Amino acid sequence: MDLGNTLAFLVFPYIALTIFTIGHLLRYLTDRYNWNSRSSEFLEKKQLFFGSTIFHWGIILTFLGHFGGLLVPQSFLDMVGINGQMHTAIAHSSGLVVGSGALIGLGLLLYRRISLLRIKLTTSWNDFVTLGGLIFVVGAGLYNVFFGDFYVLDTVAPWIRGIITFTPDPTLMQSVPWSYKIHILSALTLLAFSPFSRLVHIWSAPVGYFSRGWILFRRKVVE
Repeated sequence: MDLGNTLAFLVFPYIALTIFTIGHLLRYLTDRYNWNSRSSEFLEKKQLFFGSTIFHWGIILTFLGHFGGLLVPQSFLDMVGINGQMHTAIAHSSGLVVGSGALIGLGLLLYRRISLLRIKLTTSWNDFVTLGGLIFVVGAGLYNVFFGDFYVLDTVAPWIRGIITFTPDPTLMQSVPWSYKIHILSALTLLAFSPFSRLVHIWSAPVGYFSRGWILFRRKVVE
């Protein structure tokens, strides 16, 4: 077994996921006042609205696409009439749309931080590293959508499921092209970096908003 492949796709994923888990827990316990996205909305709203909206919709749908496309076994999809070829075609077409949206949104957010002086002065190096990391990961994924033609359902997909179930098989990744490996390793690196950045706000998503009770306002009529 190739040592480099073993370190990259057996050892490193668990190191990254351990840092991701413990890092977020410690950050929450020790630094709650900075557990936010450090939004600059008060300084500028218009460009932020367009860039942030496009990016968030793109990245959320990209994540859901990866979740459904890679974690659901192909044997299950075959039972509902979606064969591997159809699955791949759906993944490529949807990835092209939502991935492009995420990258465009990131580009708008980066341009905003560079072009507007008041925003640039409040931007830290950590913010630029976070944006750069996101752009690299999303860009690498889009590169594979445009130029990659590799069947991941027998290699990358079962490898990821093996990582989650603690039965990883790094040999599955030996035949995977380097562009796919770079995308995966950079995504794992970004996960490990996220506890130390503004990305911690992903855990503060207002999911409960959709199920909360109605707020009723009643007008008091004074006679």
